[in-house]
Order: sequence, then C-alpha cells, then structure tokens
Amino acid sequence: MSGSSLSIAQQNRNARGVVLAVANQKGGVGKTTTTINLATAMAQAGRRVVIVDLDPQGNASTGLGLSHADRGAGTYALLTGQVPPTSVLRPTEIDNLFIIPAENDLAGAEVELVGEEGREFRLRNALAQLAESPKAYDHVLIDCPPSLGLLTVNGLVAADAVIVPLQCEFFALEGLSQLMRTVDTVKARLNPSLVLEGIVLTMFDKRNNLSELVAADARSFFGSRVFDTVIPRNIRISEAPSHGKPVILYDQRSPGSQAYLKLASELLTRTQKYARVAS
Repeated sequence: MSGSSLSIAQQNRNARGVVLAVANQKGGVGKTTTTINLATAMAQAGRRVVIVDLDPQGNASTGLGLSHADRGAGTYALLTGQVPPTSVLRPTEIDNLFIIPAENDLAGAEVELVGEEGREFRLRNALAQLAESPKAYDHVLIDCPPSLGLLTVNGLVAADAVIVPLQCEFFALEGLSQLMRTVDTVKARLNPSLVLEGIVLTMFDKRNNLSELVAADARSFFGSRVFDTVIPRNIRISEAPSHGKPVILYDQRSPGSQAYLKLASELLTRTQKYARVAS
C-alpha cells in the first residue's frame, strides 16, 4: 500500500509507533505490572518502547527503579505544556526501554486542566511531538490511573487501542462493563479509531474454581479479544516491584515471567496489523 493511500490515522500510527493504553478503573488488577513487563519483553525483542506513567501513584516509575528524587519533570509537565516530550524521557536499565515518569504534581492535573480548551487531547498532541524526534519508537504504552477521569480519557484519546487487565476474581466483569462504556464514549466523541486490542486475564489461580469461571465468562462474552495467554498468581510477580525491576528481570524462569513473555509475543503478533499499513 502506498503512502498516499493511507488514512490520516494510519499515517499517525506509522509516524509515532503503536500507542496502547493499559486501562482498568479498578485498582489492584495488575495494570502497572502488565504495562512494565510487556514493555520490557518487547524491548528485549528489539523494539524501541516508551512507557507513559499517567498514574499519579507513579508505580510504573517505581517498578522500573526510578526513585522520586530522580524523576524530575514528567507527565504533569507534559500535560500542562511546560516541556516537550523528548525532555522528559528517561532511560531505564533495559536497552530500548524509556519512560516518561509520573511526578507528584500529576495528582492535581485533572483539576487544573478541567477548564482548559482541548484538555482531552493534551497527551495525544504531546505524543505527536514525540514522533517528530530523530529517534523513532515502535510502541508507546500508557499506564492509566485506576479511575475513569480526565487522565484516563487523555490516555484513551491518545491511543490506537486499549489493553484491559482483568483479574480472575468476583465482580471483575461487572467493573469491566463500566470501562467499556467509557471506551465507547471516547470512540464516539473523541477518538473514532480507538479499538479494544485485548483483555488480559490476570491473577489466575488454577486451584480456584472461581478463576476458571471468570475466564470462561470473559471468553464467552468477548471471544477472541481475550488473549490466549493467562497471567498466573505468582509470588515473584508480587516481589519484583520492591526491587525496582520487572519480574522478567527479577526472575525470568518464574511462571509469571514466562507468562508475560508469551503475552508480549502474542501482542506483537496482533499489533503487526497496525505496522503493516506502511508497507
């Protein structure tokens, strides 16, 4: 397909890489863990990856060993237009993986931006500037906060697709329906090209019948949009953040690490459809 025949949305994807928002308004579902381990696995596979830490808790930044003292300006400065994105990119100990960290002021961004024109497009516009930098990035992963406020909306407006971690626990699917309504609203009003890339089943315990039931219900309702790879409950996954490392680096042989490596491979296969439009 020639460049002249590409849609504007497709040309944007080619220029700035595939942008994925990792979102769930419920906390404790493995959202940040999924973000940093997918990004690590893709970087190890040779992709240049950027994580945007859009959660005021800053867990993605901490999980990659970036202390509060070392962060400086980050997503708050980016959203408020104080700095260009290239100035807030931080390298990590993983080759090809970079992060735009969350600073403490990010918690007040929703209040500060509420009256601003084009407030939902702040992150999208910033990532467009990132595409103009000399170095190209293959994937951008946005770690959204556990809410459906303005920060998450910015993540959804900036994204090509959404990844939803879904814990295999009671009430999980009930909360998912609220998120999907928000995704549909953003798609209808702000980002027509937004799609649900997939649902990741997390905290799966094969000894627990409830995990099997939640997984079966999710696959029955969402079909192939549920990733084949399931992330198990694994103590190494829980331990890794306290060491400032993704579990893939903390203990690559653990079941949790192996699951995230498989999930990354599955995701890269799926997202080839975005990159393929350039050929």
